[in-house]
Amino acid sequence: MAQINPSILSADFSRLAEEARAVEGADWLHVDVMDNHFVPNLTLGVPVVESLSRATGTPLDCHLMIEDPDRWAPQYVEAGAGSVTFHVEAAAAPVRLAREIRAKGARASMALRPATPIEPFEDLLPELDMLLIMTVEPGFGGQAFLDVMLPKIRRTRELISKHGLELWLQVDGGVSASTVERCAEAGADVFVAGSAVYGADDPAAAVRSLRESAERATASAAWACGH
Repeated sequence: MAQINPSILSADFSRLAEEARAVEGADWLHVDVMDNHFVPNLTLGVPVVESLSRATGTPLDCHLMIEDPDRWAPQYVEAGAGSVTFHVEAAAAPVRLAREIRAKGARASMALRPATPIEPFEDLLPELDMLLIMTVEPGFGGQAFLDVMLPKIRRTRELISKHGLELWLQVDGGVSASTVERCAEAGADVFVAGSAVYGADDPAAAVRSLRESAERATASAAWACGH
């Protein structure tokens, strides 16, 4: 089943608790953590994640666009995140980090920037619960979807199927009503949507619409036949 994760990067930061409740039909709430080093932007940290986890019943999906995730990622589990994503480009020991995240009770996820190929990391896939393919350059919301990432999504789905893994495949960046079906057809099953949800008049309805579009595309996708 397709999962929709609204990104609070596109929400009103002055009223995050209300914005979180506005999308309570979502599967996860996507929290972008940026340190102004790994990416040229500065956003939320551990204290805000702790507050959000108390303010909403929707589980938190924390995407760490930061340097030294080996040090910081476990703290986000302790703060209440149900899923923690680190960037492989920033991690010193990705297998050890994924195992530590899992040992603390959260789902472990690894993200790849657009220019980072999936193939060198094939052997790491069994250590993960989710893989995130960035469909824009990380750092800012509202960017246009990069169509050149669709073949990478397909190759990643093929590797997941090859190894028979129950691994979620997430896409993040420019996901909207006009792109979600292409992502689903290519093999994604978890969709981060920022402005497409929080820019809508009814964010909860936008979540439902995106999920319906993704599931419709998945139903007829070659990769999902017999899945």
